[in-house]
Amino acid sequence: MKTSIATVCLAGDLREKLSAIAAAGFDGIEIFEQDFIAFDGGPKEVGDMVRDHGLDITLFQPFRDFEGLPEPLRARAFDRLERKFDLMQELGTDLVLVCSSVHPESLGGIDRMAADFAEVGERAARRGLRVGFEALAWGKHVWDHRDAWEVVRRADHPNVGLILDSFHTLARKIAPDTIRSIPGDRIFFVQLADAPQVEMDLLYWSRHFRNMPGEGDLDVSGFMRAVAATGYDGPLSLEVFNDQFRGGSPRTIAVDGHRSLVYLMDQVARREPGIALQPPQMPDRIRSAGVAFVEFAASEREAADLAGLLHSMGFLRVGRHIAKAVELWQQGEIRIVVNTDPEGFAHAAHVAHGLNICDVGLSVNDAGATVERAKALGATTFRQPVGPGEFEIPAIRGVGGGLLHFIDDHSGLSEVWKTEFQPIEDDAPSEPAGLRRIDHIAQTMNYEEMLTWSLFYISLFDVAKQPMVDVVDPHGLVRSQAIESPDGALRLTMNGAETHRTFAGRFIADSFGSAVQHVALATDDIMAAARALERNGFQPLQIPKNYYDDLAARFGLDDAYVAELRELNLLFDQVGDSSFLQLYSKPFGDGIFFEIVERRDGYSGYGGPNAPYRVAAQARLMRPSAIPHS
Repeated sequence: MKTSIATVCLAGDLREKLSAIAAAGFDGIEIFEQDFIAFDGGPKEVGDMVRDHGLDITLFQPFRDFEGLPEPLRARAFDRLERKFDLMQELGTDLVLVCSSVHPESLGGIDRMAADFAEVGERAARRGLRVGFEALAWGKHVWDHRDAWEVVRRADHPNVGLILDSFHTLARKIAPDTIRSIPGDRIFFVQLADAPQVEMDLLYWSRHFRNMPGEGDLDVSGFMRAVAATGYDGPLSLEVFNDQFRGGSPRTIAVDGHRSLVYLMDQVARREPGIALQPPQMPDRIRSAGVAFVEFAASEREAADLAGLLHSMGFLRVGRHIAKAVELWQQGEIRIVVNTDPEGFAHAAHVAHGLNICDVGLSVNDAGATVERAKALGATTFRQPVGPGEFEIPAIRGVGGGLLHFIDDHSGLSEVWKTEFQPIEDDAPSEPAGLRRIDHIAQTMNYEEMLTWSLFYISLFDVAKQPMVDVVDPHGLVRSQAIESPDGALRLTMNGAETHRTFAGRFIADSFGSAVQHVALATDDIMAAARALERNGFQPLQIPKNYYDDLAARFGLDDAYVAELRELNLLFDQVGDSSFLQLYSKPFGDGIFFEIVERRDGYSGYGGPNAPYRVAAQARLMRPSAIPHS
């Protein structure tokens, strides 16, 4: 499987783009004419520079407004293309993309256009070059790949072939299976892009909102399955026009792009066995049974304050590490690790971010297979020295540079709590509150990172994206998207801040990019849990009285029930016959907090309608945004 990416996908000058593309593991590039024209060197220098990076020029593009023109425009178009042929030979590439014409004077007629391509095929053959025809979704006469194929078929020249682009097919809602009847050797090139499903002008949608396969809503997998079924074995290339990508890190976008192609073809190969395009071998997407632990990096003073909060929530200090300044807290299946050791990753994370959740452990079926798949998808693995009696637990880097560790049963890694921690008796036991397991982890990031991390999760784990929702903060908008396993055992929410003034944005700014902002803990009886927490001295986030007056009106709840919700500072949501109750801690550190939830009768959401009121209550407790962080 040969991977390629169009230079237009990335920010930077051509040198920066090539460096990022090569580092991400691509085999080649589509050189976009604008990038070449803006470069301060000749075509031979560009070609040599590309090859010095270990890359091929898989395609030169685009050549516009060629076919179906009346004279003298037709002759001029052929002259223009001959000049591009000269350029291609100096660059060292043999294929040019001709996109369907939007010229106001272009004439219709399949035979007329086929005759143009037959003639240009003869000219290309004399130079050892090839010409590919692509249907633009907004083309004047050809906007369907079936019509483009008919032009190529009637041209009947070996140096003229079809170029397919997933966006142009799927944006027009053309069934991808119509590709299956096209001979694979007549398809010269395949371009891939995804996009969010929105209704807008096709050209504007294409030029500003494309994204990597798997990051949007289009059926790119179905498109690629149809292409693969033809026997096509040429390059798979990304052509993504996206304003956000053009202003982002070229290395990050290049890594995302390569990951998207590997993930796409891994899924295609599993559903279309025997295809010529074979991705790297890797385990299937990983099933997770949920969050095994979260680890705080803290100073001794911060650890003491955190201990007070954990005691008030009914946690017990149950273990101390055999060799490090690390303590284990537990309630039900929830494990919270507090690390104050002066060495190692947690210490480095504390130096960088202050008090933070530096590590999340996930329970998986096979920890080794998880890291094997992660490496195939371009993730960064992590290792640090282990001492006598310590386990080497597989790990990778995650959001904000934090860690994801993987624990399984079959390799014995789940015995780490018995092996590495000495049991201790808590010197200040509190009343258990009936908290059972971690319901979900909420990660906060800059909005422009959300596509990167959603692709990271869905390509590695057996999870699916939920629709993105807007959370209205008093100081701006936060975009939130949940990622869940089919059985709900693993739930993650990603919250993308667009401004540092929001509660989420200030957390990112104040913690210098820490990732996990809150941990939600599940209980079967939140009323009883809230009463137990109250007896332990827990101080909940105070919810305004106005919220409860509105709640009663919205849902028609019993007055006594609403009064109890108000007394305990519980938030409530209802969808059909299912309901959801939430209780929050006050924020601590740079805006970290705990949430306690009860899901009733199959409620599958996250209390989204309550988020604006929760955020406003939290923001009131933080320092004013005008006061600088100390």
